[in-house]
Amino acid sequence: MDNYYMGVDVGSVSTNVVLIDDENSLIFHEYLRTQGRPIEVIKDGIRNLFDEFGLGNISGVGTTGSGRQLASIILGADVVKNEITCHAVAGLNHNPGTKTIVEIGGQDSKIIIIRDGIVVDFAMNTVCAAGTGSFLDRQALRLGIEIDRFGKKALESKNPVRIAGRCAVFAESDMIHKQQLGHNQEDIIRGLCNALVRNFLSNVGKGKEILAPVLFQGGVASNMGIKKAFEEELGHEVIVPENSNVMGAIGAAILGREQATQQGYTNFRGLNIYNSQYTVDSIDCNGCSNICEILEIREDGELLARYGDKCGKWSF
Repeated sequence: MDNYYMGVDVGSVSTNVVLIDDENSLIFHEYLRTQGRPIEVIKDGIRNLFDEFGLGNISGVGTTGSGRQLASIILGADVVKNEITCHAVAGLNHNPGTKTIVEIGGQDSKIIIIRDGIVVDFAMNTVCAAGTGSFLDRQALRLGIEIDRFGKKALESKNPVRIAGRCAVFAESDMIHKQQLGHNQEDIIRGLCNALVRNFLSNVGKGKEILAPVLFQGGVASNMGIKKAFEEELGHEVIVPENSNVMGAIGAAILGREQATQQGYTNFRGLNIYNSQYTVDSIDCNGCSNICEILEIREDGELLARYGDKCGKWSF
């Protein structure tokens, strides 16, 4: 029986579930909107996986993203890693010579500098929304265009307008002003793409040596207008992997495979967990000045795990 390995990336906007084989080839992927319901969405992804593969032979699991700890407890992960590590692993698996990774997701953006297959520097932007997927969704809605056509429309521009992209609020107000002046829609969209790329490079990429090959990962990588703007600013090709929107989950799956192989077993709790009911409650610990908020997870009424403390008093 073939071995498969699962990777789950739980973010604030999307939750991605993937399955890879022993050759790290992608067998299954599911892109779901988190919508503030991470547990239910994880269960939906597992249910869809079960419907397609049955119980299967999942021999390793890795989790990543802002909800990686929660996903790890529910699934029984073999490894829990941050997004930087997982995107780097997936990028190097796609192109071993990769030197720079640009990742732009729904709520944040990051740059990863790699030399000789090792992450040597990185930066993240979790403060300003300009250039992220949620910001672009909102501007597409304002312009009355589907987000899937946003990037293609940008490439139709002959005379892109100059838009201030230093901040999401300024970019939006400047875009509205350009609309009122009567500029063409495609020129406004192209100007917005250019502004957002300039913002990324001057903030997230500030002081970084951005060398080729450059991989563009995350949900925004499918936007051809942003890709083109990066290429013009950097002066060389930007590579978008085929499965750019689930690269974090792919990296988690690869790390899950390595860890499970090394330890000789998997902690995975089985695909039938989608039938279980989970509840999460919080406990304020007043044992010291940290005043940690402890999260308590129950499965079908039975205590499954606690986490969130700094000292280990509650965790198990």
